[in-house]
Order: sequence, then structure tokens, then C-alpha cells
Amino acid sequence: MSYDLLIKNGTVVDGTGSPRRMADVAVKNGRIAEIGKLSGGADRVIDASGLIVAPGFVDPHTHYDAQICWDPQITSSSWHGVTSVVMGNCGVGLAPCRPQVHDIAAQDLVNVEGIPFEVLQRGITWDWESFPSYMEAAKRRGSAINLSFLAPLTPFRHYVMGEESMDRAATAQETQQIASLLREAVVAGALGFSHTTGVQHVGYKGRPLACRLADRNELGAYARILRELGKGVIEITLTQNFGHIQDHEIDLLKFLLDQSGRPVTWLAIFDREDQPQASAETLQRAQPLIERGGIPQMTCRPLIAEYELKSGLGFSMMKAWQPACGQPPEKLKQIYADPDFRRAVVEEMKRGVFRRNWDRVEICDAGKPEFKSLIGKTVGEVARERGRSGEEFEMVLDLAIQDDLNISLSQAIFNTNEQRLSKLINDPRPMIGLSDAGAHVNLLCDAGYCTYLLGHFVRELEAITLEYAVKRITSEPADFFGLRGRGRLVEGYAADIAIFDPNTVGSPRRGTMTNDLPGGGKRLIMPASGVIHTIVNGVMVYEDGRYTGATPGEVLRS
Repeated sequence: MSYDLLIKNGTVVDGTGSPRRMADVAVKNGRIAEIGKLSGGADRVIDASGLIVAPGFVDPHTHYDAQICWDPQITSSSWHGVTSVVMGNCGVGLAPCRPQVHDIAAQDLVNVEGIPFEVLQRGITWDWESFPSYMEAAKRRGSAINLSFLAPLTPFRHYVMGEESMDRAATAQETQQIASLLREAVVAGALGFSHTTGVQHVGYKGRPLACRLADRNELGAYARILRELGKGVIEITLTQNFGHIQDHEIDLLKFLLDQSGRPVTWLAIFDREDQPQASAETLQRAQPLIERGGIPQMTCRPLIAEYELKSGLGFSMMKAWQPACGQPPEKLKQIYADPDFRRAVVEEMKRGVFRRNWDRVEICDAGKPEFKSLIGKTVGEVARERGRSGEEFEMVLDLAIQDDLNISLSQAIFNTNEQRLSKLINDPRPMIGLSDAGAHVNLLCDAGYCTYLLGHFVRELEAITLEYAVKRITSEPADFFGLRGRGRLVEGYAADIAIFDPNTVGSPRRGTMTNDLPGGGKRLIMPASGVIHTIVNGVMVYEDGRYTGATPGEVLRS
């Protein structure tokens, strides 16, 4: 047989968890044609000697909803061997949306996902109104990798209820209208719908994200759409106390499973330094619901956050910080200078995950020349130099005001204990993902979680086998979201393939700041190493680590 592409002499790790084997992989018409010792001719032959040939990685939690308008490569994810992404998570997105309220939808992304408004104004194409037309616009535009979409509940509520969606639950008639739109989206190929209960998720004008106002009557109606259609999943940001699941959250998870009869994935499992048993206890408490398909998500990277203060989102997961969310710069300076605001934030910082070890919090950026010397120093160091030990946070706010809010900080806040994290990544109950790729552009970039897993935990720590690691980032998320024909190297499956060097694959602990957003906006990117070739639907997208310009990605439908 003559093939389109023949990958010779590689070590195949097929995504099923089966032992690796030496084999050739042949591709024809965008699909895996044969795997074995092959001798047929091919239009193109790749010598994969010394390399791993694996299914393309599947990222189940991204926020590229706006970025797909201006970045067909879908970076940073595509650099890391990711060939399929799921977006529309956490109940926030851009469709459906009426033309006269584009700014409101954009402000939701500003406040929830930390994407500058000026970037969205320049970059979003708005060549859609309904959710099906949003997916069609993505298909027309083209992308290097495959795109799949959850229907985020917030824009659906806003489409029907207007600004009242941020103030109250829907009436029975409104619920019926919203449910009809959600049904239309899932029938058109949305993978299900997403929701959040997170207090940090504030939208337009600092008001609660609209889906947070949905009551049980609404949620039950929306969940039953999936039961009636017999397909789709629900994604929800669930846990308010990081690393812990509370009784009312277990009750909501059970309700969604009961009403939908479909899988539900929830956020999130984190390893906490201050409460080392929290993740194990949460998994144990949720075990009966996990067995029914209530699958938590986790990341396999240390969560290193960069806190920029100009947007007001720096510490938005804290209740005391909420008055700062969504405020313009001059108003922020007033809030940051307010003694009552400072007192409330410092008091909350004494408890739980936001307790600060200021010698682990680093100043990573500054604006004015007189503050550039602080970059690379810890807040603790600077406080001691300035005689302000014991009032570190107040000092940070003072510096921010003096520097026109350009001071930013970084700290590893979760998943810092590698021994406990190694146990979690081997635990089959959580789904590995949670990259948040495309969001929080000035705060964090975990788009490289796949290569970090393969480089750090497989090669350097030998904490998980290569076969199991590949399974965890390919077939497991593909199966959960119903991405049929993806996530495995199996004859007849789509030819989504990542070819990497096991000796060099990896990504750094921290991202790199660039100015490549529309209009020169800043974002963190995550470089990859050791990913040699990436093939999507049988087409070479990255060759020797360089983008080919191809856009063979498909819109994957449920």
C-alpha cells in the first residue's frame, strides 16, 4: 500500500496504557492506516529513531474562546504536542451574544479570565451571534489543532435575560428559552455545558458572573437536556475552599449527576502545603460520586501565579479583595490606599491558602526606573531593606501606587510538594488537565503541563511510567468528553500524533512574558522542549519544532 505519511523506527506509546513497542505508523487520508513493521511506500517518510510516537495530547480545560480569532496556532498549547483542546470552561464565553452587548461579554473575559479589554477589542472578530454560528466561525477561520467547545452558561443567560441575569434567577419562561438555546448548541456539537459557583468569578462591572445566579430549578432543566439527548457532559468550578469539597458542593455535584445522567467534571484537586491531607480527604469524600462519573480535575504542575495589580484581579479569589475587581486604575489606587481595605485583606491572608510567606513571594516586574532594582527580590527582602517587616502587604500596595500599578509578584501557591503530587498524578480518580490555557494571561501559564509531566515526573523523578503518563493526557480526557476516534494510536483513528524526544521533552516551571497579543498586549507564554514533530489529522503542523503554517485542525463535535 502507498501511504501519505510513514513514521519509521519509532517507539510507539499508543495511549491505552499498553507497554511501549518498536513499530512503524502509517497515515492515509488523515487517519492511522497501519501500525507494525511496514514496508509500503509513502509520499513522506519520517525517521523517528530514538523518539516516542504517541497520540496527540488532549487538553480538557482551556479558555481560548477569544484567542482563536487571532491565533490559528493556538499557542502556547500547540507547542507542547497538544492536538485537541476543550474550551468554554467555567461558565464564561463569547456566544451566544447580541451585537449591541459585545462589550459586556468581553468584560466578563476581562474580569474572570484576566484578558485585557484592549486586546479583546482589537482581536475578537464577532462574526457570529448564536452558539452554532460561533462554532462555524471557528471552522471557517481554521486552526493548527482541533477545537472543541462546551456551551458556557453565562452568555446563554445574558442572551435571554439581559443585565438582569447578573441579579437574579431566571423565571420559568426564561429558563425554557435558555434551555432551548442550550439544546440547540449541544445538537450542533457542543460537548455539553459549563458552570461556576466561584466567588472569584465576577463579570461586567464587578457583578457576579451571570451563571452564578442560576438556581436549582434552572440547573435541573439544563442538565435534563443532556439526559434527553443522551450525550454531553457538565464542567463546573465547584470548590470554594481550595483542596476541600464541602457538604453543599457534594450535594450540588450529586444533583447534577442525578438530573443529567451524564458525567460531570469539577474543579479542582490541589495539593496544599498548609493542609497536606486536604486532597486525599476530598477524594475520599467524593469517592461515591467519582464512581458515578463526577470526575475532579487537577494540574500536574506547581501552580506558579504572577499577581499583577493594574487590573484589580491580583487576589480576586479572596472575598476581601472583591471591591477591587473590575475597577479602573485611578479607582484602584484609592482602594489600595484605603486602610479598611488593607485591614480586611491582611486579616483574610492570615487564614488558609492565602497565608503569605513573603520570602517566597518575588517581585517579577516593575514599571518606573527607580523600581527596576526590586525585580528578582522577594517581598520579605525588600521589607527588611525598607524597615517594614511585619507590614509586607501594605508595602506592596504602597509600591504599586507609586509605580502606577506596574509592580507584579509571583509565587508557587499549590502543588509544591513533589512527593504528594507524584501520588496524585498516579491516582486514577482525577483527570489531569486544568491548564487554563488562554486565560489569566498576565498571571500564569500552565499550557505546558503535558511536557512537564513527561519531562519532570516521567524522566527526572521516575514518579510515573511513560505509558501511564501518556494515557493520562490522551485517551482519558478524550474518552471523558466523547471525542471519538481521538486519544489513541489505533488503526482507523484520526492521525493526531506527537513525536517527542524522551531525553529532552519538558517545559520550565515558570512562563516567559511577551508582548504578542493584539496591540502589543502582554502575556505569559510557556516554551516547550523536545517536541520534534506534531501531526494533526495527518498533516504536519510542527516539523523539527517549527510551525509549518498548516491549519488542518477540525471543530470536534459531540
